[in-house]
Amino acid sequence: MTTKISIIVPCFNEEESAPLFYQAIAETFQKLPNYQPDILFINDGSTDNTLNKLRELQADPTIESHYLSFSRQFGKEAGVYAGLKNVDGELVTIMDADLQDPPAMLIEMINLLETTDYDCIGTMRSDRSGEPPVRSFFSNLFYRIINQISQTKIVPGARDFRLMRRGMVDAILEMSEYNRFSKGIFSWVGFKTKYLPYQNVERVAGSSSWSFWSLFKYSLEGITDFSTVPLIIAGWLGLIVMAIAFVSLIFIFFQTIFVGNPTKGWASTISLILFLGGLQLFFLGVIGNYIGKIFMEVKHRPLYIIKEKK
Repeated sequence: MTTKISIIVPCFNEEESAPLFYQAIAETFQKLPNYQPDILFINDGSTDNTLNKLRELQADPTIESHYLSFSRQFGKEAGVYAGLKNVDGELVTIMDADLQDPPAMLIEMINLLETTDYDCIGTMRSDRSGEPPVRSFFSNLFYRIINQISQTKIVPGARDFRLMRRGMVDAILEMSEYNRFSKGIFSWVGFKTKYLPYQNVERVAGSSSWSFWSLFKYSLEGITDFSTVPLIIAGWLGLIVMAIAFVSLIFIFFQTIFVGNPTKGWASTISLILFLGGLQLFFLGVIGNYIGKIFMEVKHRPLYIIKEKK
């Protein structure tokens, strides 16, 4: 009896990588005769020839594959959720098409899942070789910050590449929120997970669609999705500034009455006003970000729209 493994592969402009990924999966599962792979590619509004490549793979009888094509780009998080909703394997994995998630690791992951009581076998990068130092620095900083301010702990270097039992997948699907941060969701559901470290792997083809700015915005999404500490910081900082201002007013009052030396310094006064104004605007932005998330949630818009599927 064979066990079906659903492989979810979000794609954005992966015309070169998708066929290579398909071939690598076929080679890997030749070593796993008791497991039946079923690949589901998610075309996330690609502007290159990715969709045609996915159509061509349908004619290849080597392994079973399907695809969903969105009406536009909805983002990787929407692609992951769409994949989870549209697969029925007993085991489910999420992988990148660029082969930065080594398919050969599936052999060890499957063995661990089948011989232990773990619900999920995840992966984590043990190094960031080949990555710009600035990006590595901010990535490590993000993990330190979010693990300090959030009750949901995220393993540094954790990837979306993981093998899950059906029970964990069903639990994730219960979390249908519009604002999604999968690494946090995988941790929040609380199933027993073991992480396998591996060295960073370069893309097999093409270029990453993740710029520094998009990664920065994604990290902010993760922080505000799983922590209200920024709001608490805003409140406490406001109280501290107010206390300092009150003490300063008392000092200025008594200095003027008893010393007869009115406070001077137009430039310093304006500087303080500008500083406090900027601080207020910054935290209004923080609060606005949370309100914006509420606004998007209450609209109940779909996370994605499927234009074509096969």
